[in-house]
Amino acid sequence: MKQLMQEFKAFAMKGNVIDLAVGVTIGAAFGKIVSSLVNDIIMPLVSILTGGLNITDWKFVIKASTDTTVESALFYGKFFQNIFDFLIIALSIFVVIKALNRFKKKEEIKAGPSEDQLSVLKEIRDSLNKSR
Repeated sequence: MKQLMQEFKAFAMKGNVIDLAVGVTIGAAFGKIVSSLVNDIIMPLVSILTGGLNITDWKFVIKASTDTTVESALFYGKFFQNIFDFLIIALSIFVVIKALNRFKKKEEIKAGPSEDQLSVLKEIRDSLNKSR
């Protein structure tokens, strides 16, 4: 049991797990911002362009409501809204990652090869010299 706890602690303290937790937290907050952007800014503009149509109200009624039952419907407009939200989030993340990768490449070029890379290159050089 102690071994299992030590392995779990080593796993949980790895940088990737912590980075993932931070990413999920920021992603949740970012999702709220994008949902607000879509619902409060973009969709009203789309509604104006389409003559007042509200996509989220689109539905296919399976069974109409009566005095004793509620309406059963497929709300495909909400589904389209969520697809639109997803596409905006995906595009935003793509742009941010692309910018981060551009900065990372510039830093790698400035930094030059690491100590590990230099030692591997030296080993390759030495083995090539021995084979001659």
